Amino acid sequence: MHIRDLTQYLAELSENNNRAWFVMNKPRYDILRAEFLELVTRLISDIAKFDPAVADCNPKKALFRINRDIRFAHDKSPYKTHFSAAITATGMKKPSQGGGPMYYFHIDAAGKLLFAAGEYMPPPDRLRTIRQHVIADAAGFTKLLKNRKMNETYGGLEEDSRMSRPPKGFAADAPHIEYVKLKNFLVAQETSIKKKIPADLGKDLAMGFKDALPLVTWLRGAK
Repeated sequence: MHIRDLTQYLAELSENNNRAWFVMNKPRYDILRAEFLELVTRLISDIAKFDPAVADCNPKKALFRINRDIRFAHDKSPYKTHFSAAITATGMKKPSQGGGPMYYFHIDAAGKLLFAAGEYMPPPDRLRTIRQHVIADAAGFTKLLKNRKMNETYGGLEEDSRMSRPPKGFAADAPHIEYVKLKNFLVAQETSIKKKIPADLGKDLAMGFKDALPLVTWLRGAK
């Protein structure tokens, strides 16, 4: 994966986010997209070594489209300015499709790499199931929160989405109520790769995702 070429392309796209520029530079996009697909294909194989459940994930379906859905958006820019992918056991990327926990990463125009694992904005029924699992498996959740490798890599669960009050149907004194209030159950890390390009991005991502396996495994137990 030629990361410098990708970030340069995305930076130019962010300044020329229109169909005419995109069509004119389509050959560049096609080459970068093919390289990104190779990266995701290899990454699925590497993740499957410690999480066999994702072995059958279709790499082409794991990639997100670069086209933005602008039907209800205030910003009418037609293209995303990042390349992204989500690897799941079900092969489904969107929470509304029942994708379950995923391994996600993207590279943006500023040269930022974000990688994350878990469930982002799960639909109401799924979120309620996860919250109930927090309470039903309080001991297992406690163990998860103390996982050393996960905390070293990600610093613990993301907590920006926490509600101010317990969700309806959950007592204020329920086990781990502060985590029950979360709307997302994921870990995430962001780093700049613009100046210091990784020697092997796929290997680095696989190692990072391996440290998130305890969360992914715990979420799969929420049924």
